[in-house]
Amino acid sequence: MDNKALGHSVVRRTAVAIAASLLVASVSYAQQAEGSIYGKAAAGQKITITSVDTNSTRQIVADANGSFTQAKLPPGNYTVTSNGVTREVTVAIGTGTQVILAGSDTPQRVVISRKRNPIDVSSVETTTVFTAEQMRALPVARDVNAIATLAPGVVKGDGDLGNGGLPAFAGASVAENGYYINGFDVTNIRTFLSYANLPFDAIGSQQVKVGGYGAEYGRSLGGVISISTKRGTNTWQGGASLYWSPEALQGRGRNVVDLDPAHNDQVTGEAGYTVYNRFNRDTDLTANVYAGGPIIKDKLFVFGVIEGRRDSWDRFDQTGSTKNLSNQPNGMIKVDFTPNDAHRFEFTGITNKTKREVLDYTLPAGRYATSHVGQGAASTITGGGHTLIAKYTGYLTDNLTLSVLGGKVEDMVTKTVGAREQGQDCPVVYDLGLVPLGCWAFDNFPGSVRDFTRPDDKDTRKAFRVDADYVLGNHTLRAGVDNQEFASLAAGTLTYSGGVYWRYFQANSAGTVNGVVGAVAPNGIYVRRRDGFSTSGEFKVENKAYYLEDTYKGIKNVTLYGGLRWESFDNKNGDGVSFVKADNLFAPRLGAAWDVNGDASMKVYANAGRYYIPVAANTNIRATRGEASSTRFFSFNGKDPRTGAPLNLGSEIGVASIVGDGSLADPATIADTNLQPMSQDEFILGLQKNIAKGWTVGVKGTHRKVNNGMDDYCSHLAFENYAEDKGFTNFDSGTMAGCILVNPGQDVTLNVDLENNGTLKPVTFPASYIGLGQYTRKYDAIEFSADRPFDGKWNLNASYTWSRTKGTAEGYVNSVINQEDAGVSQDFDFPSLDDGADGYTSNDRTHVFKVYGNYMLNDTLRVGMNGTVSSGRPTSCIGFVPHTAADYSDARNYTTASSYYCLNNQGQSVLGQRGTAGRTPWNGTLDMNVAYMPKLAKGRLTLQMDVFNVFDSQQVSEWNETRDYSRATTSATEGKLNPNYQRPTQFQSPRTVRVTARYEF
Repeated sequence: MDNKALGHSVVRRTAVAIAASLLVASVSYAQQAEGSIYGKAAAGQKITITSVDTNSTRQIVADANGSFTQAKLPPGNYTVTSNGVTREVTVAIGTGTQVILAGSDTPQRVVISRKRNPIDVSSVETTTVFTAEQMRALPVARDVNAIATLAPGVVKGDGDLGNGGLPAFAGASVAENGYYINGFDVTNIRTFLSYANLPFDAIGSQQVKVGGYGAEYGRSLGGVISISTKRGTNTWQGGASLYWSPEALQGRGRNVVDLDPAHNDQVTGEAGYTVYNRFNRDTDLTANVYAGGPIIKDKLFVFGVIEGRRDSWDRFDQTGSTKNLSNQPNGMIKVDFTPNDAHRFEFTGITNKTKREVLDYTLPAGRYATSHVGQGAASTITGGGHTLIAKYTGYLTDNLTLSVLGGKVEDMVTKTVGAREQGQDCPVVYDLGLVPLGCWAFDNFPGSVRDFTRPDDKDTRKAFRVDADYVLGNHTLRAGVDNQEFASLAAGTLTYSGGVYWRYFQANSAGTVNGVVGAVAPNGIYVRRRDGFSTSGEFKVENKAYYLEDTYKGIKNVTLYGGLRWESFDNKNGDGVSFVKADNLFAPRLGAAWDVNGDASMKVYANAGRYYIPVAANTNIRATRGEASSTRFFSFNGKDPRTGAPLNLGSEIGVASIVGDGSLADPATIADTNLQPMSQDEFILGLQKNIAKGWTVGVKGTHRKVNNGMDDYCSHLAFENYAEDKGFTNFDSGTMAGCILVNPGQDVTLNVDLENNGTLKPVTFPASYIGLGQYTRKYDAIEFSADRPFDGKWNLNASYTWSRTKGTAEGYVNSVINQEDAGVSQDFDFPSLDDGADGYTSNDRTHVFKVYGNYMLNDTLRVGMNGTVSSGRPTSCIGFVPHTAADYSDARNYTTASSYYCLNNQGQSVLGQRGTAGRTPWNGTLDMNVAYMPKLAKGRLTLQMDVFNVFDSQQVSEWNETRDYSRATTSATEGKLNPNYQRPTQFQSPRTVRVTARYEF
């Protein structure tokens, strides 16, 4: 090759290398933190694979058919050489990269520029991979969940759950996803609504898997977000970045007027607001410094990032305002050691603590604030922790690769000290119209007081796994074990500040209180008292699994996959005794991929599998610790001037509702002894095809069905009726646990003292006595996609997904009532709460259109866009279980509307159906950016502006689904309607602007 040709080659290779950094790959092999290289060469020829980044080298030999595979390669750039032919390729997280090395009688150096075919014919799956450079180039929030919502089949979940903005994958709830960093599971399974985070500038690439992953992984029914961090190379590189979202460039939120006259200002008579966002302000500032390179060239590498934050947000409401400041620095360090080409050691250390300084301002007049008034009361809220991950990879022979991974995640549940702790001796008190009274911390309802004799609440995960890959002829075999122990320390609490919750009510014209007519004067005022407590403990979950899988390529142009996985779950109470235990649950996976033309230009694929999700640690806490609560009603005469609590109580009115006595339930009585952990069957059929000018189009169909849904059942009526029918007249249902874990719709076998003689015996209660319907959830979708990878000039990705999600339960959360109790929601507490539950779930979005991409105007100027349009969310009419329900004696204690019985226009309770009360409007948003990227000194400067929600569209994203005014006003004859029913409660986020300045060398 002459010098001129060589120069053109170098220029071409450099341009394509930049293109590769912006590539989105719709290919995958499981969700591991590494990738792989596979392909064809001359039979028996030696193939040399060399990392451009670290100079590490692997040599393998093509088999008799000329096939070769090298697994567990760190993401990065590689050269692959055999018989004088060299290819330059890029390996991304979870990606199989095909390399064809043609033989030649006259060996010569043939260099093919670094690029990947977006169709991976070695895999029976699809997924989406985003590189760090592409995540920077797109106008998208610097958050792994926001990146995940770019993928087809993923929608943004309810903003009131978790920290808001969690993704819902393919019909599943937001609490059914898995999160991984460098192959290590960092999902917090207390409620499945959080995970161990890391500085965004530490992310090298992110893989988003909407479904269909192999037997190597499990423990999720939704999707998987897998992150590979940046790492050091043989070249010292570094940089600094600044991200600023100023309040001055932020759009203003909306207010919604409260139509309930009972909430009007008692002095002026003016109406208040149910949503008050107009004067909220946010300013985010993040600064990063990062660098990486060789400590010992070719051997020891390090990469580190330090992130500093100063995020402030101001919130205003009726009684005051709050100023928040988050300024906790965090960081990550990644160390790689390759003593030789056969062994690699890795360490990842992450600190992800949180600290929020809060100033609470109070308006004595009780009017809505528009600015901070007076002196703020200071509090500090801390949380988070750290993540440690260690990994060994051994390329023991040409055919055998072994990896060993272990680590630990510690996460402290948020802890508050300061002013918000003050007044904890003050009871919770609400006047008529839910106006807070007294000295308790109003912004911390219910104001629970933890047991301060216990250590801080925290979650700890310890995990260890071993994986082996072995190539045997046309078979690529993988096997491994995966063990985890998760421990949640939860201190006991008094349910309410001061130990008591008082609320004043106005009786009806008959003076009826708690079912007693004439208990107070007509339209008179009475008070309700609630109290409760729970015990402390450390609650453990042990999850174990082992798997075996085989990828077979013995049939021309066809890849067959078979996987076997066995899951074991063990949930323990605070004494370390198991109450739910399931061993060796079988989760098979099957798949096939057909390289139709034999050149990776068209792929038809299918896969099927069963997936299990563990029982959340939140279930251990809620179901097994001792709890007690009571509800009582009184007349009174006077109020305490400091606390607002009632004085001179009269006699108790009606019968008190008492639940539990605080004793620890017998672990043998808490769950159905035949309880089956929740699983899901999934079937996917798809096609990908390369078409003209670099485009790849695809179509995919997905069907998902939940099996053996699990939740708690909190009525004793079924057991009492069964005992009476069978002649057990001495049976006392008070000897049973308050709530019991069951598979709704199935027979329930429990250890019960039917004869009330202190002896537990197994008894099977037929499903007909229990009265619950089946736990169901089905998801069907058809997805169309088109992708044009970045070629140095522009790229574009577009998708349309039609889907339908129906069932009797959303999953591990309930978005209708914003309940986050994984596995113990209200959905199946009583049969009447399950009535009408079969319908469209909250994450159902029939139509979703997505498009994003970039365009280079010239060598230094780039523009980007990201747009989404989706149909509305299904809504329901919810209210209170009517007096005519068979289980009303239980359901009447629920003072939050949570059933599909609701009042009609005449105030009569009628049964509706989930998801049939209309849908929220279609909504769409367009985000855009522009970046200026000149070379500066020996590096590159990037100045970028991202505008989110360019047109400031603030369409309704959620509205009030409660039709009944309150439990107290829903009588046997007629009830009071909620005037705010179907009024907005959430909107799309207003327009925001982010300014970026980054310099890298």
